[in-house]
Amino acid sequence: MDLGGNRRGVDMGPSAIRVTRLAEKIMELGFAVEDWGDIDSPIPEEAKPGEPNKKYLAEIYKVCESLNKKIHRALKLGAFPVVLGGDHSLAVGSIAGTAGHLKQHNKNLGLIWFDAHGDMNTPDSTHSGNVHGMPFAHVMGMGDPKMAGLGGFKGKILPQNACLIGARDLDDREKELIAKSQIKIFTMKEIDRFGISKVMEEAIGLASNGTAGIHVSYDIDVMDPAIAPGVGTPKKGGLSYREAHLAMELLADSTLALSMDMVEVNPILDNKNATAELGSELILSLLGKRIF
Repeated sequence: MDLGGNRRGVDMGPSAIRVTRLAEKIMELGFAVEDWGDIDSPIPEEAKPGEPNKKYLAEIYKVCESLNKKIHRALKLGAFPVVLGGDHSLAVGSIAGTAGHLKQHNKNLGLIWFDAHGDMNTPDSTHSGNVHGMPFAHVMGMGDPKMAGLGGFKGKILPQNACLIGARDLDDREKELIAKSQIKIFTMKEIDRFGISKVMEEAIGLASNGTAGIHVSYDIDVMDPAIAPGVGTPKKGGLSYREAHLAMELLADSTLALSMDMVEVNPILDNKNATAELGSELILSLLGKRIF
């Protein structure tokens, strides 16, 4: 899906990640793998933009609704869903699926969101109308009522269990919304000052406090564009290669991750599929690949 942003190409992200032999490499870790294929999503030329402050929201909702159902099915089977994107608006569907599954058992879900951006805009605050800048707000129960209520309930994550890591490009109105939401934000300043190990220790603690596990939503633009050039909204000063892997390794050590998104890989803007390769490596680290 690439309906959520201005720059085309992220709809090819799943294919770019698949050709890194991700499925085979996961099997080498000892897991069985089923690739359930792509969820149908129209290209912008086939869809109506709708309202300018929430472009293509009706079509994005349908894709997220389908994803929600697939996540439910995967979790019922005892699987670990890995969602390949596509733009970040799909996270509303994956988080709705995992949170909804836990809600049936009266349990809560924690969230760790890696992103250079806040993704906390709403149709009322946005300058662009791009829905991929709104999914964090929607899963917190803010923004468009229909999108926020996907899966049959709002507020899929409690504020005290939600963390944003790696932010370095926030607009003023978004900063207000993040502060209002009461989520925990670790900007690149905190990572520089305290180190990724300390940040992850705190984030995992917050996301797991009173929850049954953690959803990891990973926008590859959290990485420094020097090593992840294939993104639509690059911003200098992101995570280094080892910081990113250590974050995933610490999550793997915690054994608390229940599901994951890897999103915003844009092969058109990439260099020899380097960004997709990196995304694939990080998925493997989260699933337990070790140096030794």
